[in-house]
Amino acid sequence: MNKFLIRGLVVASTGLALTAGLSSCNDLTLEPKYERTPDKVYVDLASYRQVLAKVYGGFAVTGLGSDDNGASGGGDVQGIDEGTSDYIRQLWSAQVLSTDEGIIAWGDAGVRDWHNMNWTASNPLTRGLYYRIYYEIAIANEFIRESSDEKLNARLSGADVAQAKRYRAEARFLRAVAYMHVLDLYGGGPFVTDTDPAGVFTPPYRNRQQIFEYVESELLALSNDPDFADPRTNEYGRVDKAAAWGMLSRLYLNAQVYTASAPGLRDGTARYTEAATYAKRVIDVPGYALSTTAAGNIASGYGRLFLADNHTSPARNEIIWPVTFDANNTRSFGGTTFLVNGSTSPSNTAWKSKVGMPQGGWGGMRATKNLFNLFGADTARDTRGRFWTQGQTLEINDIGTFTEGYGVLKFRNVTSAGTQLGGSQSQSSIDYPMIRLGEMMLNYAEAVKRGGTGDAALALTYVNQLRARAYANATGSAITAAQLTTDYLLDERGRELFWEGFRRTDLIRYGKFTDGSYVWPWKGGTAAGRGVESFRALYPIPASDRAVNPNLPQNPGY
Repeated sequence: MNKFLIRGLVVASTGLALTAGLSSCNDLTLEPKYERTPDKVYVDLASYRQVLAKVYGGFAVTGLGSDDNGASGGGDVQGIDEGTSDYIRQLWSAQVLSTDEGIIAWGDAGVRDWHNMNWTASNPLTRGLYYRIYYEIAIANEFIRESSDEKLNARLSGADVAQAKRYRAEARFLRAVAYMHVLDLYGGGPFVTDTDPAGVFTPPYRNRQQIFEYVESELLALSNDPDFADPRTNEYGRVDKAAAWGMLSRLYLNAQVYTASAPGLRDGTARYTEAATYAKRVIDVPGYALSTTAAGNIASGYGRLFLADNHTSPARNEIIWPVTFDANNTRSFGGTTFLVNGSTSPSNTAWKSKVGMPQGGWGGMRATKNLFNLFGADTARDTRGRFWTQGQTLEINDIGTFTEGYGVLKFRNVTSAGTQLGGSQSQSSIDYPMIRLGEMMLNYAEAVKRGGTGDAALALTYVNQLRARAYANATGSAITAAQLTTDYLLDERGRELFWEGFRRTDLIRYGKFTDGSYVWPWKGGTAAGRGVESFRALYPIPASDRAVNPNLPQNPGY
């Protein structure tokens, strides 16, 4: 399945009827389509493939109502604006807008709570993200349930059974990722798998330690599952063992937080050796390589990772798992359409042209000065730090004034040949990199620096490879072993991975997210920034979910 075929399948299967009884919380405000029974849906391998595309599409599209194609039927998750409910849009907002990386001008209900860090259990956005994650778990569970060996053997034959088992392994991975987001964002939560009964029931609660152990067990099992694709043998946009290794590296890097005794603490069990081991396993896969070749005067080697043709080499060789988008076939008001339009002025023609959205621009997100200053005097030389400063001020005195705060030019809806793809509908064709090689190199370096078993010289080499790429091989980019400290690595992650959805997790791991040891403009709702309570390291379980499920405790502080 090539890039465009998987995108087409996502759209084609968005309204595909799924069986009644998606195993999920009885209180989730979800709207799956319940028109046909499983035996009418899962009739052949092509049907399984279509429903698998819906499981993949859960990260990219929102339903039938907000794609600008005149479709009707509404979103998968109710109680929140459909375009806002997009998985990537909500995950990115929770991970970026709550930190020093970005601030948002819009005054819609709940939006500024991200940066003010004053969200409650009734916040519509933290609730919408929660329900979106559990919707993904529900549709993955349904697919896995209908892909049991017994059902596959009854419905399919020969090579089709083997291929469907491969699909089942991919759905298990996507479910594990969703549960990892529960772990990271909410700590614990309702726990439902394909072995639970179909239909409405009250699911049990699993705490953070238990969710950690479940995610770990699933990813480890997939790492050795013969039905799961070997690295770089699957079609573009689909996952494989390298993706499982990458998620394990990320899981283990944060293990001290994920197994801690309370939110905001880091007194859990360190797993840095495992973090380094799985990162290196990904790095060593033949064919993965950093994108280092510039696209003329359009983009640097780094910048090509975030262009509209990042599904082609050299960017493709660095991206391990992309969530795919296409301006014509995979559309929503979330994903990279949100990232490009939301961070572009609606009135500045030059700015819109630069990012490939000539009819777009929503005037929402900007960088705080902390992000800009992270590049320091090297902003001009470091090709990663690209900001729109014309007509903008560095200081932000009014959150609601879009001209205060520099624009971020990371995601650009143009090809490496300079062709703008936004068109009249202002939709994006940029694939969102969920896992890429640059993160794995930084994971390895930090894990080794924190005491994990590994090669310190190799860790330094990885960091300097990233810096050489960032500086286009100019002199002065390399650092020494003495300079490679954990604090340096936090800053380097901030330069390499900014606006990719890592910052909140990174700041929590470093103990800088909640307290007053590190502040940024408008942190906690004050212009100078302030420390906030440690319980803010987790988002609250939505009050609406707890109202109908007595098994759910609330996170401390809410």
